[in-house]
Amino acid sequence: MKLEASPRKEKKWRATFEDGTHTDFGDASMEYYTQHHDKERREAYRSRHKKDLNTHDPKRAGFLSYYILWGSSTSIAKNLAAYKKAHPSL
Repeated sequence: MKLEASPRKEKKWRATFEDGTHTDFGDASMEYYTQHHDKERREAYRSRHKKDLNTHDPKRAGFLSYYILWGSSTSIAKNLAAYKKAHPSL
């Protein structure tokens, strides 16, 4: 999986998967845990968006945002590495 800036102006990131599919995610007008480092805001986001994981589809935008933009680290690189480790088939 590769992560790059999204070509869609309203989205922040594009994840491109090994099978050639891609998902654009992250509202470009919003700030994320990886930017503001506020743990309380992170917990509030994760509480509101935990339902996004019910799809069990790690390619979905909500899933990607939950783990990469609002993951356990303020580093996108660390969150991306953890995401890839948890989903090695992607």
